[in-house]
Amino acid sequence: MTSMLYHEGNRVFQDQFDSRRLADRLEEKLARAVFSDDDKSFVESCIYFFIATADASGHPDCSFKGGAPGFVRVTGPSELAFPDYDGNGMFKSLGNLAVNPHVGLLFIAMHGSPKRLRINGDARIDRDDPLLPGMIGAQLIVRVKVNVIFPNCPRYIPSMTLNEPSIYVPRAGVIPVEPAWKGFDSFKDVVPSRAASQSK
Repeated sequence: MTSMLYHEGNRVFQDQFDSRRLADRLEEKLARAVFSDDDKSFVESCIYFFIATADASGHPDCSFKGGAPGFVRVTGPSELAFPDYDGNGMFKSLGNLAVNPHVGLLFIAMHGSPKRLRINGDARIDRDDPLLPGMIGAQLIVRVKVNVIFPNCPRYIPSMTLNEPSIYVPRAGVIPVEPAWKGFDSFKDVVPSRAASQSK
């Protein structure tokens, strides 16, 4: 059978630890390429996720993305979209996606009921996406065509309490708060104007 999840490297370890049958059963029962209603509800309720990208040579990078509930949207049976907000100007994730569309997303709840959902797919970046005008604070929209969705066992997720959302999350009618480091002498002369960066 052709696997959505595993390659020969995975199989070597599965065979060494006698877990191939378990791995196959997990893929059979859990892996999918279409969002369920529960998947959609969970993804759109998350206020953060982690994104793994790689450059053209395969060198990896991992980043945290945060926003208000609903900042990630399931836009089709096998597609989601999220905004790119003002950041540190390095464009590590987007730069990687521009040369290598393969992406891995980890949605995780570490407060309330622990839960993990992994999504692998191919991303594209759009400055003229129809979602852009309605996404407050967005510079760009990233859309991910999903190849596989699979939940993970949450047993190692610690029990944590969410105290308050980030003050930096874009909100309607609220002037964006600039992080203190952008005013440090080491950086303030090279920090682009927010208005200029959003009008390019």
